[in-house]
Amino acid sequence: MVEVPGLLTLTVFLPLAVAVLIALFGREVVWARVLAGAAVVADFALSVAVFALYDRSEGGLQFVDRVQDWIPVESFQVQYFLGVDGLSAPMVLLTGLLGMVAVFGSWSVKHRVREYFVWLLALQTAVMGVFTSLDFLMFFIFWELELVPMFFLISIWGSGRKEYSAMKFVIFTFIGSAFMLVGILALFFSTDPHTFDMTLLPEAIRGASLVLPIGLIFALLFVAFAVKLPVWPLHTWLPDAHTDAPTAASVMLAGVLLKMGAYGMIRVSVAMFPDVVTDVAWLLATAGVVNVLYGAVVTMRQTDLKRLIAFSSVSHMGFVLLGISSVVGVAGSVSSLGLTGASLQMFTHGTITGLLFLVVGFVYDKVHTRYIPDLGGLATRMPLLASAMLLAGLASLGLPGTSGFVAEITVFLGAFPVWGWLTALGAFGVVLAAGYVLWMVQRSLFGPSVERFKGVKDASALDMLPVVALAASVLIVGIYPAIISDVFASGLEPLAETLQEAALASVR
Repeated sequence: MVEVPGLLTLTVFLPLAVAVLIALFGREVVWARVLAGAAVVADFALSVAVFALYDRSEGGLQFVDRVQDWIPVESFQVQYFLGVDGLSAPMVLLTGLLGMVAVFGSWSVKHRVREYFVWLLALQTAVMGVFTSLDFLMFFIFWELELVPMFFLISIWGSGRKEYSAMKFVIFTFIGSAFMLVGILALFFSTDPHTFDMTLLPEAIRGASLVLPIGLIFALLFVAFAVKLPVWPLHTWLPDAHTDAPTAASVMLAGVLLKMGAYGMIRVSVAMFPDVVTDVAWLLATAGVVNVLYGAVVTMRQTDLKRLIAFSSVSHMGFVLLGISSVVGVAGSVSSLGLTGASLQMFTHGTITGLLFLVVGFVYDKVHTRYIPDLGGLATRMPLLASAMLLAGLASLGLPGTSGFVAEITVFLGAFPVWGWLTALGAFGVVLAAGYVLWMVQRSLFGPSVERFKGVKDASALDMLPVVALAASVLIVGIYPAIISDVFASGLEPLAETLQEAALASVR
C-alpha cells in the first residue's frame, strides 16, 4: 500500500485555495482563466494519482489524513478525517475529470468572469469533500457547502427563470439536509462514547440504545439522499435547475452532484443500516423501476435539449436504486454485483451526461436555440460536435462497447436474481431510452439543413479538449470496464459480507 500524507487534503482544497487567489488577485480576466485552468489540471492530476495509487488488492481505507479533536468542544469532538476506499476513489477521479471539463468548457464566459471561476472552483472542493470525508459532521459541512456556489452559478449565469430554479434547488436540498442533520445528531447521541466517525458508527449503533427508532433514523438520512439523487416524486427541482443552469453548472450537477445522493445511500444507508435496508429493499426496487419508467416516458415528451437530458437523468438514476435494492440477496446469499453495477452507473452516467450537457451548451452558443423542432442538419455543419453527441446518446441508451452498457448490464445481472419481474420492467427503460435518444439525434443532427444555420461553424480546438476527454472516458470504460469496476468491487465486497450476515439473520 502506497501512503502519501496530505495527498487527499491537497486534492480537496487546492481548487478552493486557487479560488481565494482569484478572488483576491485575479483582477485581469486572462489571469482568472489561467489560474482556474491550472488549478483544475493540477487537481485532475492529483485525482488520477489517488485513483492509480489506490491498492485494490489491499482494499480498505487509504491515503488517510486525520486530525483528532479538529474542533475540540467538550463532549462534541469533531475530527478532520479524510480517506478513500474502493467506493470513493473512482468518485474522486470523476470529480477531478468533470471539474476540469467544466472550467475548460467555460472559456468563453464573459460576464463576471472572476466570480464565475471562484464559485466553480469552490463547488469542486465541496464535492471532493463529500466523497472523502469520514467524519459525519464534516461530511455534512461539505454537503451544505455545495449549495452556495451552485445557487450563485444558476442565479447569476443561468438563463430563463434562473432565480426561481436556483431557489427551488436550494429549498429542496436544504429541507433534505435538515432531515439529515437530525439523523446525524441522533446517531451521535446514541453512541457511547459519542462519535461522528463514519468508520465506527456501523458497529457502535449495533445493539446500542438509540435515541430514536432505527427505522426513523434511516428514513431521516435516506430522505436527504433521495432528494439529491433524485427519487420520484422528489425530483421536480432537477429539470428546472438543469434547464436554466449555465453549461458548466449542468455538467457538475448531472455529473457529480446527483451522485452525492447515490454515494450517501451506499456509504450511509446501506453500510450503517444493513438490517433496515434489507427490510425495505423491495421499496427501493419499486422506486427504482418507477424512476426508470416515469423518467423515460416524460423524457420522450421533451422538446428542449437540456430538459430532455435532465429527465433522462431521473430515469438513469433509477438503475442506481435498482442495483442498491439487490442487497437483500437470495436465500441469505448476497452478491456485491448489484452494488457494483449501481456504483458503475454513478461513474458512467457522470461522464455520459456531462458530455451531453457540454455538447448541447456548445451547440446552443452557436445556433442560439435548444428547441428540437427548430434544429436539423447540424451534422453537416458541425461534424465534430455531432459525432460527440451521437456517441454520448448511444452510450446513454446502453450501446455495447460504451460505458453505459457496462453499467446497466451489471445492474441487471445483480438485480435479476433478486427482483425478477421488477428488473425486467426496469430493463424496458432501455427500450424507451433508445426511442428518445434516436428521436433527439435524428431531429437535431440529421434531416434537411436549416438555412439559417448555413454559417454555423464547428467547435474550436479548445472546445474539443473537454469533449475528447469525456468521450475517451466513455469508450475506455466501455472497452475495458475492469479499470473502474475492480476498484468498486474491492470496496463493496466487505459490505456485501455484512449484508449477507443481515440476510441470513432474517432468513433464520
